[in-house]
Amino acid sequence: MASKTTFPTHPPRERVFLVGVEIRSEPTELSLEDSLEELARLAETAGLEVVGVTSQRLEAANPVTYIGSGKVEELFSLVEETLADVVIFDNELNPRHQRELEKRLGLHVRVLDRTALILDIFAQHASTREGILQVELAQNEYRLPRLTRAWTHLERQTGGGGGSAGSVGGVGLRGPGETQLEVDRRLIRKRISILKEELEKVRAHRQRYRQQRKRSRIPLISLVGYTNAGKSTLLNHLTRSEVYVADQLFATLDPTTRRVELPGGYNALVTDTVGFIQKLPTQLVAAFQATLEEIAEADLLIHVVDITHPNAQAQAHSVAETLKEIHADHIPTIIALNKIDGLSDPSLAAEIVGEFPNAVAISALTGSGFDDLKEMIESELFENYTHLSVEIPYTEGQLISLFHEQGQVEYIEHTRKGVFLQGLIPGRLVARYNGFQASAPTEKLSDADLIDNPESDNDPEN
Repeated sequence: MASKTTFPTHPPRERVFLVGVEIRSEPTELSLEDSLEELARLAETAGLEVVGVTSQRLEAANPVTYIGSGKVEELFSLVEETLADVVIFDNELNPRHQRELEKRLGLHVRVLDRTALILDIFAQHASTREGILQVELAQNEYRLPRLTRAWTHLERQTGGGGGSAGSVGGVGLRGPGETQLEVDRRLIRKRISILKEELEKVRAHRQRYRQQRKRSRIPLISLVGYTNAGKSTLLNHLTRSEVYVADQLFATLDPTTRRVELPGGYNALVTDTVGFIQKLPTQLVAAFQATLEEIAEADLLIHVVDITHPNAQAQAHSVAETLKEIHADHIPTIIALNKIDGLSDPSLAAEIVGEFPNAVAISALTGSGFDDLKEMIESELFENYTHLSVEIPYTEGQLISLFHEQGQVEYIEHTRKGVFLQGLIPGRLVARYNGFQASAPTEKLSDADLIDNPESDNDPEN
């Protein structure tokens, strides 16, 4: 009987070799070993097979190959031995580093960095039109300065004799490779421009939606945290919804908003946002501006921390730095220490809570600690007040009304610039008055000015 030929149901996974470099003058949140372990998880999330890891500690990066020349030779041997298709560096490489490394490792080996890997994961997980646009923009901005690498094979095919590639008789002429390169650059720049225009429309739409949401007076809570900390599981349990959850990095990219009921009969909106990670590519921060504004516009942040992770403190600090980068570090924050169900000794939870400010221990999976979490949310949103002195222009009548409706006005005075208000305001609303703070009122209006100034009617007490 003839044997039956079998075919694999899935194409073989690309084999990758990981390289980590510790530059002593550039401290990072995670140790070299822990960062490489995280890189391996990223590679697995992207569907790659990790076949080897190596590392090097340097005072400064080699300007040509990033790693030392001896390490390049060692890496060449390791790649040949493991039959790796791709080499991924845990550090961000510039175009020259990538080009030189590929030359020395062989044409069959691609050299990528952590940024390219994260962009690839985002591209695989983006599902909405907004997410796809954001990822494509980040990819094109990353790709643009690296286009020269794609046309080196044409450089070798042009030119001849003793002259350099692409030259005739010592006179530099544009060869087909360079012509194609310029065409590609022009096309990518045009695509970037189109994507930015499309995302600006998305941003404007989100802004209109946020304004409408603010008029409804329902506070917004944003869940933030390191990737895979359990934000989506928390959203599902808090709001009784079914947002996609997976034990992998960056399982959720697009913001999802649901309503939650609090103990005192109050309602709030909870938004799950993209997870953070150390060395988050700057291209992604820029491209995801519309999405990240959901965080910056929130009334309250719940920072979800996986306390079972050995690098929980470092991850929490990395998230705090990213919040500072997107100007969201001023927003009231509750630290939700998640996954207490995974602790070998549950009594450790109380001890860990003391290491974080304004923290509560929970399990997003089982719902343990949710009563305490909801009480803290209600307290932050509806009970904690901040003393504020602001001078609001007459054109911002909505903010003047909001201060009267939600706050406790202790002093009011009309000035030529607007209305000076002093009093207590819920902590969740403080961010809305950024830019209007004033220690004292400017020149006061006379009674005649008030009669002649119709704009002062914006004040609800008139």
